[in-house]
Formats: sequence, C-alpha cells, structure tokens
Amino acid sequence: MQNEGNLMSLLPLLLFMSAMIGIGFYVRHKQEQGGSGNFVQQYFIGNHDLGGFVLAMTTVATYSSVSSFVGGPGMAWKIGFGWIYMAVVQVTAIFLVLGIFGKRVALLSRKFNAVTVVDIIRERFRSDFLAGMAAFIIVLFFCGTMTAQFVGGAKLFSTVTGYSYEMGLLLFGLVVVVYTTVGGFRAVALTDTCCAIMMMIGIVLLFSCVLDAGGGYTAIMESIHANHPEMLEPLSAGNMPVGLYLTQWLLVGIFTIALPQSVVRGISYKDTKSLHRAMIIGTVVVGFMNIGVNFTGILAHGVLTGSLESYGGVDYIIPKTIVASMPSYLVGFAIIGPLAASVSTISGLLIVASSAIIKDVYLHQKKKEGKAVPDKKLRFLSMLATAVIGAAVFFIALTPPSLIWIINMFAFGGLETAFFWTLLLGLFWKKANRLGALLSMGGGTLAYCVTQFLGFKIMGLHQIAIGITVSLIFFLVGSYFGKPTEREVLKEFFPEA
Repeated sequence: MQNEGNLMSLLPLLLFMSAMIGIGFYVRHKQEQGGSGNFVQQYFIGNHDLGGFVLAMTTVATYSSVSSFVGGPGMAWKIGFGWIYMAVVQVTAIFLVLGIFGKRVALLSRKFNAVTVVDIIRERFRSDFLAGMAAFIIVLFFCGTMTAQFVGGAKLFSTVTGYSYEMGLLLFGLVVVVYTTVGGFRAVALTDTCCAIMMMIGIVLLFSCVLDAGGGYTAIMESIHANHPEMLEPLSAGNMPVGLYLTQWLLVGIFTIALPQSVVRGISYKDTKSLHRAMIIGTVVVGFMNIGVNFTGILAHGVLTGSLESYGGVDYIIPKTIVASMPSYLVGFAIIGPLAASVSTISGLLIVASSAIIKDVYLHQKKKEGKAVPDKKLRFLSMLATAVIGAAVFFIALTPPSLIWIINMFAFGGLETAFFWTLLLGLFWKKANRLGALLSMGGGTLAYCVTQFLGFKIMGLHQIAIGITVSLIFFLVGSYFGKPTEREVLKEFFPEA
C-alpha cells in the first residue's frame, strides 16, 4: 500500500470508531434519562447489571490486548508451535478469574457497597494506607500498559494503512478516551462486546486470506517442514526453553486471575446464572482467539518467506502479513480486530484507574471528613479524571518508547505481584492480616521493580518469579508476627467459621 493510503479502505474502521463513540453517548443519555441510582455505582461498575454474554465479552476484551494480535502471533511466526503450547494456558484465565473471585467479590461488594477492588481490600484489612498503596500501584502500572496499547495500535495502523503513526494515535486514541469518559463502565462493557466480536471476525478473515495467499494449509506446512523443521518441535531447537514455558505460564496464565481489571468484572454481574454463562462463553472465546491468532502467525510463513530482520522484527509480522495477503478492500476490516483489542484494553484500564483516584482516594477522604459530594460534582470529577489520565497517556505515546512488549509484560508482572496474594489469601484465609498484606504488596512490588531495573534473574526466569515469591514470604511472615484481624471483620468475611 502506498504511503498516501486509501481512504476507502479505512471506511470500515472509521465506521467502527464512530459506533464506539455513539455507544458512549447513548449510555450517557440513558443514564441521564433514568435519573435515579447511585452515580458511582453506575459509572464505575454498571450498577451490578451485566448479563452473562456481555460479562464474558468485556472480560475477554480487557484481558486481550494489541500484543495478543501483534506481538504474540509474531513470536509464533518466529518460534513455531512451541509458542502455541505456551500461550494455550491463557485459555483458562477467564474461567479461573470468574470462578475463583467472581462470586466472592460480588457478594462482598453488595455487602459493603463496594465499587472497586480497593474497596474490598480496605474492608478486609482495615487500612487506608494499604488501600492508598493499592490505588497508586493500579494507576502507575495501568499507565504503562495503556501506553503500550496506544503505541502498539498506532504502529499497527501506520504499517498497514500507510498513514502516519500520529494519525493512527489521534484516530483511535481520542476515540477510546471520549467514549470511556462519557459513558463509564457500561459503555466500556458494551464497546468491549463489539470489540471482542470484531476480534473474532478479524481472525477468521486473516486466517482465510493467509491460507489462500500461501497456497493452502498443506503447502504451507510442507514448506515449514522443509525449511524450518524446528518450528514443529515443542522446544523449537532451544528457542522455546523450559524456563520460558514456566515463566509465561505464570505471567500470562496463573497469576492473571488477580489482575484488578479482571477481578472488578466480578463486582458487575447481575446474577449467578450470568456468572456461570460468562465463564463458559469467555473460555470458549479466549480459546478460539488465542489459538486462532497464534496459529495464523505460524501459517504466515506461507506469505512472508524472508528473514525476521528483513521485516523489522516480530511486531511487524502481522501488519505486513495483512498487507501481503489481503485485498485492499478488506484491509479496513482486518485491522479492526487488532485495534479493537487495543481500545478495549485501554478503556477497561482507564475506568479502573479513574475509580482508583476518585472512589478510592478522593471520595473516601471526603467521607472520613464527614463531607458529602453532590452527584453533579462527582460526575464532573469522575469524567475529568478519566479524561486527564487518558490524555496524559496519549501524549506520552506521541513520543513512543521502545520495547512495547516488554513494557506491557512489566506492568502485568507488577500488578500480579502486588495483588495476587493480597486478594487470594485475603479473601480465602482467615489468618491473613494487615501487616502481612502491607509487607506483601509493598515489599513484593519493590523487589519485582528493583530486579527488573537491575536485570537480575534466577535460573533465567522472568522477575515475576522473584516478585511473587518475595510477596508470599512477606505475607506469611507478616501474618505470623502481626496483630490478628479484628473479630468483627472475620465475621463479615468468614461468617461460616
């Protein structure tokens, strides 16, 4: 495609982005028409009213990211089936997060009128300092993840369409900030549903075009067998070592169940039937998307037959595959899927980051001071916080940092280190106490960040192994030496005991 681009090929993307904004304003209009109800509940968790299908799709869309559609299949092109064997652990993520935390946080949120994960942490450990630390960590690491999504999406747009990086960033970056700011959590949930559907359509389109351009499945696999036989091996001739398997199973599999942006979905569903339906639908959709897009990356060898260096790196494999295998009139449809993954992740993180500032810090402080905040002011401040965070990340992305995939994984690991044991042990272990949670979240996150900065690893494993281990040790030590949790708190959280 020429640098001047083709406006007609962008028409599907432009229509899709317009629909996203339309949904945001539609939700805002319906909320204003309703008139009643708690604004905080409506804006940050959709008033506990998500059905099973929407809950599944918004959880899937938030969990998926532009890395899932660009970096992941690019690595599959480089490594082969070993990458799929590693990535398939992600199929269990939605089932586990909703199965382990879904009903628990839903019941607790209704009991304490909680709107955020931080609300539940504050109630469990009765510590404003811990809650403030949790809110700070959420905003910090979410900004890193959102920056990666902005940059990854804009680079994809530029590579595929020929238009500038800045234009792509302006197009979808401002769209996601606008509809999230205007519509809040419900707009995020509905747009996430549209995004997840478009992701699946995009995978099917690209898969069929790659097969056609590569001469069919048999021809592509014969070529791989002849030229890259190591791609058929689980360890890929050393390119996929056992340590990498273990690290990735932890980083993008097991520990993702405690990511705040996923756990908060458990607060928002309507009833148990919706939760169970979401667990099944979400698992099927994640499996289809995860295996489908990575398998497409392997089959792209039938389209891109040169060396990795000639294409500019793994992040450019899928964009160049789209250009090489798809007719121009389908390009606009094809890039909707990866960009939908980007905007859905950004919107999900944006609303949780905004709630951390307004609900977990500002509103809590006002409550302690005995001051009421009028709904009109609260609405303005909530939308302002969402807009300011989104705009700040947008401007950071204008000067894109390098190593986007690493930034994304760094943020994932930081959030997992901070929240995994705090939520898991806090909600399911009676002896968990305030000191244990403080030491775990603070000490574990610090250990993780320091070892990341120094590049220190143990046995070649990602620093998440260090962070999560230190976090657990600190939690157990603090729970042993610290003051036991108050009896009235235990009655609230463990009434059966």
